[in-house]
Amino acid sequence: MLFSFGQQALVSLISHILFIGITWWALQALHFDKLLRANRVVQARLLYILLTITIGSNVSNFFLDYLLWSQQLPGLLP
Repeated sequence: MLFSFGQQALVSLISHILFIGITWWALQALHFDKLLRANRVVQARLLYILLTITIGSNVSNFFLDYLLWSQQLPGLLP
């Protein structure tokens, strides 16, 4: 049972890091420079990082929930 928790933790960590990386890559296609005020580079970078973490974590949570639900489906049948 303890090993199962370790596997689940490892899959969750890898999933979060993977989806945060994918989100970072995808957000680079946007031009945030046009939306931000001049001389606010540090604030813009912080916003970029927080936005990446938020979107990536939400997508990862969706993926992990979907994975968990698909594993629970066999319990539906007698």
